[in-house]
Amino acid sequence: MTYWIEAHFAVVFGVTLTIVAAVIVLQQRRTPQSTAAWLCFMLLAPYLALPLFLGLGFRKSGRRFPAICFHRVPGDGVPVNELDSLFAHYGVPPSSDGNALRLIADGQDCWEEVLEIVRSAKETLDITYYLIADDAVGRAFVEALSERVRAGVRVRLIIDRLGGFWRPGKALAAYRRAGGLMHDFSPLIQAPAKGHLNLRNHRKMIVADGARVFSGGRNIGGEYLGPEADAGRWLDLSFAVEGPVVQTFADMFESDWSATGREDVPSAVRVTPRGTSHVQLVPSGPDLVDDPMHDGLVRAIHAAQDRIWLVTPYFLPTDPLSHALMIAARRGVDVRILLPEKSNQKIADFARGGYLRGLAAAGCRILRYQGGMIHAKAWVIDGSAAVGSANLDVRSMLLNLEMMLFVHDADTVAKVEAWFRGLLPVCKQGVHRAGLGRRLIEGVFRLGAPIL
Repeated sequence: MTYWIEAHFAVVFGVTLTIVAAVIVLQQRRTPQSTAAWLCFMLLAPYLALPLFLGLGFRKSGRRFPAICFHRVPGDGVPVNELDSLFAHYGVPPSSDGNALRLIADGQDCWEEVLEIVRSAKETLDITYYLIADDAVGRAFVEALSERVRAGVRVRLIIDRLGGFWRPGKALAAYRRAGGLMHDFSPLIQAPAKGHLNLRNHRKMIVADGARVFSGGRNIGGEYLGPEADAGRWLDLSFAVEGPVVQTFADMFESDWSATGREDVPSAVRVTPRGTSHVQLVPSGPDLVDDPMHDGLVRAIHAAQDRIWLVTPYFLPTDPLSHALMIAARRGVDVRILLPEKSNQKIADFARGGYLRGLAAAGCRILRYQGGMIHAKAWVIDGSAAVGSANLDVRSMLLNLEMMLFVHDADTVAKVEAWFRGLLPVCKQGVHRAGLGRRLIEGVFRLGAPIL
């Protein structure tokens, strides 16, 4: 009799949890294939699906990731385009004038910039990275941080626990012994209330003395930057910026630091106007309402009249993004998507095939970079541009903590355009033909696009 009572309770409990989880899935903003996949998984294998859903299934977690507390950005003014009002709806600070922005494409130049901004810091260094590699470059970077700690600088370092699984452990241990502060973002093993395995911090930034920022698409490691030329180094795009927008970078870091469980006195921010660039930092992730970066990109594509040039290492777009690009191409906009011939993620390469063929059929130009791995994330849409950490995939658009710097001044946009044009001679245009077998494999991997 006891056995039947326990069995009945287990069934009722499992069904109840499955219904609750299904209701949550249906209320979340997801791609149709993600919603369908979770519902089918819960129906067919509830006792396996439910634990995985607790770890992987949440997009927004307000209790664990409270909304970023933004301060007003000095120098923000009259809206310069239709995106300002859209971003204001999400609480993102408006664009601001008076910023000094430099694009940095070369890996050696980036390494010199990183060392200079670290070594010149006098009071504070606030740093977030998805990955710091366990190689000579990663170790040298951490050692430079340790030197600043010993010089009396308060250094706070956040590394994503999944991306930074392989890290320079000895150098980081020495950094902490010296007094450096460090926290892992979203440890791999934790209670669901403490965070979710599926939500990773993919942001990359160094904020020095609340006045200077180094950011962009690069992590710290020899694949991205270093003191010597390396023919195998990944192509990427970074930037250094000073001026009012630094306030938003600082606000974003304080939010990330708070999410690790630490509450410290925020670093002082100095936001004196330094230049003529008109920029706006747009974060995205579970610490913001809805998905401002994704929605802003889709809105910009729908409004584009002349060109849409996109650069990304991985291309697994949401349905709204894919449809917006198709419609733009069909109405005569110059749509170009530049990505590596082969990325470092073979599964993602398989999954992208169907998307690219559909876009090519609609009139988009697919440009396959032949010079190795391209890790840059950037776009030019009419008279604006953006550079940052977000790939054009479901994970970056709807899950990860990301950031893109939107640029509206003509001089900087022209530099992003020139960088894009410089890649064209190393590209082949078009998509590969695919037989039935490959299309079937692509279709299977495409189902997993939301978690790739």
